[in-house]
Amino acid sequence: MVEKKRARLSVVLPAFNEESLIEKNVREIIAYLESIEDEFDWEIVIVNDGSTDGTSGVATLLAKGHEKVFTVHHPRNFGLGQAMSFGFANTTGDYVITLDMDLSYDVEHIGKLARTIRDDRARMVLASPYMDGGTIRNVPWLRRTLSIWGNRFLSYFAKGRFSTLTCMTRAYDGPFIRSLNLRAMGMDAMPETVYKAMILKASIDEIPAVLDWAPQLEHGTARRSSMRIMHHIFTTILSGFLFRPFLFFILPGLLLGAFSAHVNFWVFAHFFEALAELRASGAAATLSNALGLAYQQYPHTFVFGLMTAVLAVQLMGLGILSLQNKQYFEELFHLGSRRNLEMKRR
Repeated sequence: MVEKKRARLSVVLPAFNEESLIEKNVREIIAYLESIEDEFDWEIVIVNDGSTDGTSGVATLLAKGHEKVFTVHHPRNFGLGQAMSFGFANTTGDYVITLDMDLSYDVEHIGKLARTIRDDRARMVLASPYMDGGTIRNVPWLRRTLSIWGNRFLSYFAKGRFSTLTCMTRAYDGPFIRSLNLRAMGMDAMPETVYKAMILKASIDEIPAVLDWAPQLEHGTARRSSMRIMHHIFTTILSGFLFRPFLFFILPGLLLGAFSAHVNFWVFAHFFEALAELRASGAAATLSNALGLAYQQYPHTFVFGLMTAVLAVQLMGLGILSLQNKQYFEELFHLGSRRNLEMKRR
């Protein structure tokens, strides 16, 4: 009887100043992967993203101590996005799974993601604590609130298809993610991968996940997330712009247009009041005299009416241009990706 070939998993672990937990957590991941070896062959790729503590040395020793653990190093900190791209380029697996080094998503997610992407033949599977069946534990209130609403914001701009677009714990089809051209340096790499996969019409699944900060909090309050709150808010807004940039212009343009219509209604009302006033006084009731009198009495109404009308038209025009540019970009990216894939197959 011929033994069925096992799919190969590549687990990518970005690491920046993780000296306090890297050895314990990597050994936990190794133990879990060994427990599913009857289903999957595997490798671990640790990406040391320019750590300034002892992370580099510990990661190197882990790689020397296990034939399936590999470590690659950035000479300086380039950010999560570049660490992920570097890790992807150094994988050989049929499927690539990315995991937070702090194990805020526990090791059981590796098997769940691997089985889902294998069975569903998807290009990407997202682990979401925000969908039905997902759970969030021990996350500080502010971070929890920002994360939930940030993902709702992104979900709206991604047409509501997914409950999370910022999670790092995911499974990717190996050849697909290694061929995907990513530019983001930081956390915005997470929405970028989803956006570019959507351009390529790649199938994306989502499974419930458990996000638990208890393992991270065990290392004390001195351990901080590398994602600062204000930076996270800024990149979330930019990521929303990436998905549907025209809405950032069209919606404000429509609101400003409605306000402008209200103001300009009073411009016309004041004009006709002035015209009636001139006729009642016996003065020359010409259009120019009525307009001049109305402006003299209500200058701010005329100024605001004109300015808001011009701005509303400009914003809606920019919205149309951004929609056109987005369509051009998506078409070029799709064609370029297909051409790149064809070149690699030769």
